[in-house]
Amino acid sequence: MKNFVQELRWRGMIQDIMPGTEEKLMEGPQAAYVGIDPTADSLHIGHLVSVMILKHFQECGHKPFALVGGATGMIGDPSMKSAERNLLDEATLAHNVECLKAQLARFLDFDSDAPNKAELVNNYDWMKDYTFINFIRDIGKHITVNYMMAKDSVKKRLSRDSSEGMSFTEFSYQLMQGYDFYWLWKNRGCVLQLGGSDQWGNITTGTELIRRMDGGEAFALTCPLIRKADGTKFGKTEKGNIWLDPDKTSPYEFYQFWLNVSDADAESYIRIFTMLDRGTIESLIAEHREDPGQRKLQKVLAREVTVMCHGQAEYEKAVSASQMLFGNATSEALKALDEKTFLAVFDGVPTFSVPASELPCGLLDLLAVKTQVFPSKGEARKMVQGGGVSLNKDKVTDFAREVTPDDIINGHYILLQKGKKNYFIVKVEK
Repeated sequence: MKNFVQELRWRGMIQDIMPGTEEKLMEGPQAAYVGIDPTADSLHIGHLVSVMILKHFQECGHKPFALVGGATGMIGDPSMKSAERNLLDEATLAHNVECLKAQLARFLDFDSDAPNKAELVNNYDWMKDYTFINFIRDIGKHITVNYMMAKDSVKKRLSRDSSEGMSFTEFSYQLMQGYDFYWLWKNRGCVLQLGGSDQWGNITTGTELIRRMDGGEAFALTCPLIRKADGTKFGKTEKGNIWLDPDKTSPYEFYQFWLNVSDADAESYIRIFTMLDRGTIESLIAEHREDPGQRKLQKVLAREVTVMCHGQAEYEKAVSASQMLFGNATSEALKALDEKTFLAVFDGVPTFSVPASELPCGLLDLLAVKTQVFPSKGEARKMVQGGGVSLNKDKVTDFAREVTPDDIINGHYILLQKGKKNYFIVKVEK
């Protein structure tokens, strides 16, 4: 068997590990789980570290369980949070669970006949009929309040704002997560829980519950919380999270996120977020350091993660779209962009509105009267004659050309270009 702990260690994916974990995993195939709260109907790249750990776990011959917290998601995990979460209703959670399973299937094998095929479980299934009285009698008596208060996630939350404090609902979260581990240990043979380092307290509550209730042995392993090299939060942009759902974050924007990471981050991320082997990664890093300007590391990282999350075809579209601003893209490539990608590529470009009733019109009128791409028709004519104007990526040489409805792309837009770098969008209003 491939050594799972060794694989994670060279990739920089281990923060804390319980003694005996590596030895237990080398005894033979084991089962482990990662918990994901279904607070949204899509994973974002902040979830990717835990998902990649599950993927490595399966690749090493072990059986992964992905637990979606239909029950715990109704409460909200207080770890690293400054305020209590809004609680979701049952229908919303059920919808979110289905969406997350479809995304997880891109990373994990749920469908083969392999003995270590992945399984999705939902803690709502074993919590929905568990009465409060039975839970506090059967489970609560095994974990003391002193033990729960000693956890960092609780201490930090209480010290942050003593006036607001923490509700009993949130305080009970670690006991519910601990019971999840116990249930999966007893009913599915899960001997290991994996997660982010902020989960260490909740995970070890589970191992303690297993020991106290049944005298059993279970293990814990956490990965570091990923930060950018400058210390800022990973995965956030000005627009918010980078989602795996293409309707929330287009494959182009997703690809661009990875393409634009810093050199230092690229060296870290290529170990964490790709399945490339150690030799390949070390070779890529050495090449990159010799000529950072080529950004080879970022290009390989962006390719690997985009293909894994969105598929080869979407990756190729994202590369094509990326060449729009700086490469020699054609009008055919431009017209092939869907509207969302088109707007993402040309985000921030000056935009003018023109009523559809005003088309067709002369090119010079469009450039200097209906819009302010040029201050005058004379300047526009001169630049057209000099070969410096393009319409929908096609160079225009005839200043008497008419712009017609046939020039509209995506039903709404005309793209104008002045010189090499100055783009303008004409939005045709119907």
